[in-house]
Amino acid sequence: MLRFLRQAFWLSLSVMQSITAYRLRPHRTAGDRAEWAHVWAGKCLRRLGIRYSVTGELPNAGLVVSNHLGYLDILVYAAAMPCIFVSKAEVKSWPVFGTLANLAGTVYVDRRRRSDTINANTGISRGLAEGLRVIVFPEGTSSDGSEVLPFYPSLFEPAIENQAPVTAAYLSYEVESGTVEQDVAYWGTMTFFPHLLQLLRLGEIRAFIRFSETPRVFANRKAASVEMRSEVLRLREPETRAMVAD
Repeated sequence: MLRFLRQAFWLSLSVMQSITAYRLRPHRTAGDRAEWAHVWAGKCLRRLGIRYSVTGELPNAGLVVSNHLGYLDILVYAAAMPCIFVSKAEVKSWPVFGTLANLAGTVYVDRRRRSDTINANTGISRGLAEGLRVIVFPEGTSSDGSEVLPFYPSLFEPAIENQAPVTAAYLSYEVESGTVEQDVAYWGTMTFFPHLLQLLRLGEIRAFIRFSETPRVFANRKAASVEMRSEVLRLREPETRAMVAD
C-alpha cells in the first residue's frame, strides 16, 4: 500500500507540473510539444522508478513502427526521444495519459471510420514534413506481447508519399513482481483505471527498446507493412531465444 500511495503521488505531481509547464510556456509547433513531452515523460518515469534502455541508434526523423503493449509504451518512447504519436481515438479520453497525449500533439485515428484514417495521415504527413519522428503502432491494437499482430498498411501511406525513412522498433518489459502480460500490457477487455492502479502497485519495471540498424524508404505501403513487421519480429528474436533458454 505504501508503494502504491507513493507512486500515485509522484504520478499526480508529475502530471500537474507538466501541465503547468506547458501553460506557462507556449508550445506552438509540433516540435515544441514533442520536446515538452520528452522532458516530462523522462521525469515521470524516473519518479515512478521505471527504467528503460535503448539498443541501436535513435532514428533522426521519419516513421517509427513498433509493436504495442499498452499506454505505458507512449511514456517510454517519449522519454527516449522527442516524437509525436499516432494513437487510437479512445486514448484522448483516458485519465492522466489522455491529457498528456493531447498536449503532446498526438494524432488520433478511429479505424472504424475511413475518413478518420485519411485525417490521421494528414497529421502524419505534417509531422514527417517538419522532420519529426512519428511513432505508429500498425498492429492497430495492443496485445499481451506474446505475438506481433499483422500490420495495417494504411498508416504507411504518408511515408510513401513523403519518401520518408521508416525505422522498425521492438518494445518489451520486465517486472520485479506480477507479470508483463497482465500487469503492464493493456489489452483485450481490460479497463483503464483498475489497470493503472495495479500498475502503480508493481515493483520495479524495466523497459527495453530495440531499433533496427538501417531506416528503409519504400515505394509501396503493403510491402512496407509486411517487411517492417518482419523486421520487428527479427528485433524480437533475442527475447524469444532467452525465453527458450530459460
